Amino acid sequence: MEPRLLYDGAAAHYRRYRNAYGDEVIAYIARVLALGKRSRVLDLGCGPGTLAIPLSRFAGTVLAVDPSEDMLAEGSRLAPSGVHWMQGDSTRLAGLPLGRVDHVVMGRSFHWMRRARVLADLDAMLPPDGAVVLVGPTRDPVEPPWEPVVQAVRNRFGLEWRVNDESFRQSGRHHREVVAESAFRDISTARFDRVVRRDTEQVVGLQLSFSYSTPARLGDRTLDFVEALGAALAAANPGGVWEERFTTEVLTARRPPPPGS
Repeated sequence: MEPRLLYDGAAAHYRRYRNAYGDEVIAYIARVLALGKRSRVLDLGCGPGTLAIPLSRFAGTVLAVDPSEDMLAEGSRLAPSGVHWMQGDSTRLAGLPLGRVDHVVMGRSFHWMRRARVLADLDAMLPPDGAVVLVGPTRDPVEPPWEPVVQAVRNRFGLEWRVNDESFRQSGRHHREVVAESAFRDISTARFDRVVRRDTEQVVGLQLSFSYSTPARLGDRTLDFVEALGAALAAANPGGVWEERFTTEVLTARRPPPPGS
């Protein structure tokens, strides 16, 4: 499927129900990149601006690039003037009118890409002190408590995971391993723990933000899916509140300093 269609119909659900990264994560990224009014940051695979919008408080310009028109439209409705929205994807970086780019951030998008190729393209694009920052789950994320219930309903509706054949899930190679083989092999990581509580409506809405269960993919079965999932979640947890403990990892990758520097 074309990248621009992966999340067709999911943008509003993505913005509303996906976990925000949190102020602590955003402040850390701003600090580690030493962002300021002259900084130009590319958010590659930006979605509705989950990283781009909060980072714009620290950077002079955030270039928010995504293949999905719906995602860009959703983000631009709420975005400050420091975010510049642009349709494009990782396979055509050289053809995008980006201008100067100091650093690149990616939040839950790198796994959709031809990772080694993208890193090589970024090596040609970024200045010597430019960094690549990957923000997302750890290598072994903890399954949310509702996942067995949701998986059973997905199975009933014939919804299968969608993955890129170079992703960790398919290749067995974690982002860190791929990055370590690139020019950006000077790697540091930081982890941030959070607890989020969701009610049944929020858990259902979250499922409509995933590529394998978007409203566009479900089509005229969307209402049936929502009702079936809501009923299954209510039966599994009559209290109606689900507690998710998760860890966000921020991987910062730079080129090693020249010998003798």
